[in-house]
Amino acid sequence: MRKLTLLLLALLICSISVKAQDSHQFTLSPAGFSLDGKPFQIISGEMHPARIPHEYWHHRIKMAKAMGCNTIAAYVFWNYQETSPGVFDYTTGNHNIAEFIKICKEEGMWVLLRPGPYVCAEWDFGGLPSYLLKTPDIKVRCMDDRYMAPLTRYVNSLSKEIAPLQCVNGGPILMVQVENEYGSYGNDKIYLNALKELWLSNGIKVPFYTADGPTDFMLDAGHVAGAAVGLDSGGSDADFATAAKADPTAPAFSSETYPGWLTHWGEKWAGADTADIRKDLTFLLKNKHSFNLYVVHGGTNFGYTAGANAFKETEYQPDVTSYDYDAPIDEQGNATPKYLMMRKLIKQYVSYKIPEIPKPIKTIIIPEIKMQSFTNIWQNLPAAIHTAQPKPMEAFDQNQGLMLYRTKLIGHKSGMLTITEPHDFALIFINGKYVDSVYRDGGKWSVKIPQTDVKEPVLDILVEGMGHINFAQYMIDRKGITDRVVLNGMTLMNWDTYKLPLDEQFVSNLKSTTETAPNDKATFFKGEFDLKTTGDTYFDLSKYAKGVVFVNRHNLGRFWNRGPQKHLYCPASWLKQGKNDIVVFDMQSSTAAAVTSSATLK
Repeated sequence: MRKLTLLLLALLICSISVKAQDSHQFTLSPAGFSLDGKPFQIISGEMHPARIPHEYWHHRIKMAKAMGCNTIAAYVFWNYQETSPGVFDYTTGNHNIAEFIKICKEEGMWVLLRPGPYVCAEWDFGGLPSYLLKTPDIKVRCMDDRYMAPLTRYVNSLSKEIAPLQCVNGGPILMVQVENEYGSYGNDKIYLNALKELWLSNGIKVPFYTADGPTDFMLDAGHVAGAAVGLDSGGSDADFATAAKADPTAPAFSSETYPGWLTHWGEKWAGADTADIRKDLTFLLKNKHSFNLYVVHGGTNFGYTAGANAFKETEYQPDVTSYDYDAPIDEQGNATPKYLMMRKLIKQYVSYKIPEIPKPIKTIIIPEIKMQSFTNIWQNLPAAIHTAQPKPMEAFDQNQGLMLYRTKLIGHKSGMLTITEPHDFALIFINGKYVDSVYRDGGKWSVKIPQTDVKEPVLDILVEGMGHINFAQYMIDRKGITDRVVLNGMTLMNWDTYKLPLDEQFVSNLKSTTETAPNDKATFFKGEFDLKTTGDTYFDLSKYAKGVVFVNRHNLGRFWNRGPQKHLYCPASWLKQGKNDIVVFDMQSSTAAAVTSSATLK
């Protein structure tokens, strides 16, 4: 018995010893960061697990490490983890945020965790769940109870996943961000401190940080006392002096140093000047400032996850599907010339060994795929929902996709029709015949309705919701028709609304038809292709106009002939040996065209 007791005691001591060895202390001081009592320079590369195929998490983290990074910064997107109100997913595929963090540790990397609740990130609604918009007058990112209640539920839920992975518990998480660029949005310090206290009450023990532009007013409004001062970005002595003035008790670092930039539809591909990033990086390394590269690898806005910008009431700038971002590691995970330059530069300043660059991911070219029209929206309408006036998608528990609004014209039968507001792209029909389209950007929301010989003409407005605005003051951005429709000043009443989410389930349940459609818009095209081997590829949608594409029921994202993006990324894990299928939905094209593939984004 005595031997058994001694054995159990020895095992307990061993367990405590191992736990003590695994635990790390990350601390802040005005002079900088320390890890286990020694100065520590954060050289971080940001990537987002939701934007990277789950199967490639190891590869992308290895790529960042081989560039010289010792830390990974990662956003957690609230609206990606909470799949419906009160229902959270932390286990399937890309939703398993704890697994991503554990992989970082396996690869010898520390973690800066950016859990929101707001993230910006060119992500739909900045990571906030669109169900919040079902409340007509809700206010977000402040002490509105209708916002704080679901926020509290999110923090309580996520904390159970991340708290065990803090460095004090043997995990790789060094710091947690309180909120994101709050000084660019609001000034509710009560809210910021309440959010910090909420994290603390849920077992978050590592230091906090905030991230704001390096200006006095942004740091005054967005910083939490005692947290590390993140600068978006910090590239000069003046920037760091501004941070020291904002909080002399805390260290500062460049929380977002930009080696690339985002791209909107209709723009040229963004390309950050290599000389500029070399200058910024040299300054940070030479002065031993900690920094995070936003982003070291961008990935892809699969499905309907891309966000949008707007800096005035009638402006709307949706982001392209690719989040390549002109980052050092491109969308498919390859090293770019910028990567090689930065790797060489970092090597000159760090004492640790930088590993070799991992091998590139295999790429395949798929022979031309023949497509054929097989159905359309008009033959796949669900039951109508009747409302007095149009309501936005969120009122019907729909995030994006399409919504059809239908009414009869009584009184005025023709003239000038104005939609207030069309969010974001709409096709207008009279008696099934196409009239015109309206795009939200620019505020030109009126079209001329022609005369007909029908006593009560039927007006159809098919609206596509694109990305919810993710930054600044116009974030309350509902989709569909957000207010009303008027014809010659008369408000049109009595609408039938058809929910068309255009998600994987909707597309899987489409019914093929040979019936004649009322018009040649909103058509689905289908094709099949056989593969002997799988690999990453890009599908070329340049022969189509505007829509989305599904491969083996996976939504690759949006395409639009206004460019610049024509090729959509498809990872090998979404393909299979043998027969594969592809479905293209196009709002405007009526003619089937072959789909080809490419090895590259551009």
